[in-house]
Amino acid sequence: MSSLQITNLVHHFSANDMVLDNINLEVPEGSIYGFLGPNGAGKTTTLKLILGLLKKQQGTITLFGKPLEKNHIDILKRVGSLIESPSLYGHLTAHENLNLLQKVYQCPKTNIQEVLDLVGLAHTGKKKAGQFSLGMKQRLSIAIALLHDPSLLILDEPTNGLDPNGMIEIRELLLKLNKEKGITIIISSHLLAEIERLVTHIGIINKGKLMFEGTLGELREKQQQLLSVILETDDNEKATRIIADNDLTPCMEEGRIVLPAISKDTVAKINRQLVANGLEVYEIKAVRNDLEAIFMDFIKN
Repeated sequence: MSSLQITNLVHHFSANDMVLDNINLEVPEGSIYGFLGPNGAGKTTTLKLILGLLKKQQGTITLFGKPLEKNHIDILKRVGSLIESPSLYGHLTAHENLNLLQKVYQCPKTNIQEVLDLVGLAHTGKKKAGQFSLGMKQRLSIAIALLHDPSLLILDEPTNGLDPNGMIEIRELLLKLNKEKGITIIISSHLLAEIERLVTHIGIINKGKLMFEGTLGELREKQQQLLSVILETDDNEKATRIIADNDLTPCMEEGRIVLPAISKDTVAKINRQLVANGLEVYEIKAVRNDLEAIFMDFIKN
């Protein structure tokens, strides 16, 4: 079952400014879905449409199996969100911030202490939110998003501006929420390495078009593709001539030979030929795709 389905979503701010061009997304229930794209790709616009913060122009948005436009209030009661900068009352404590919103949400008061424990802010006592570190403010914002016990959590750049330790704290918190509470999480981000450690599914958007959607495993299959093979010998000029006899086109970069993607059998064959011709082979290394290389390959086209 899917927590969210988007079909043929189109949005533009003017006739010549197409922000989303027939976007189709599917977020499985219980997943952590990474929504990746460069600045201006359409990530935040998509999330705002899902939350009803922008009026939908074309396409369908279905949450928990129900069309958003026909069940707007009931559906959003099951959704928590943090879009752009956290909105906190700096002169109030964490508990006081949550107490105000508990009255708005009309949820049980016991939820306040529960979410403070969950995000690791139960110890902050009388300390004002304005005195919190950026990481603590992010955790308090997530606590606010969790206060009414949502089934789906939508976060826009939740680790933006955090130091490495803050990123780790937020990552561990989100993994805990997903595993222990069963909350489906959608995370919009441009921090590729951080996303790779966290998500189960990924969507990549660029210039308003969805370039890829699938599981992290499917994306990792692409990572197994060789980008190139690097060789270094005691006589690279002679090695280049030998390699060229195999209908390959080697080139030199920083004193090493670089070949396009070739099979393991071909690598072994070339190594045998080089050794048979009296060359010392110092290095043979396969350079593989990482998530950032895959991402850049998607968005450069």
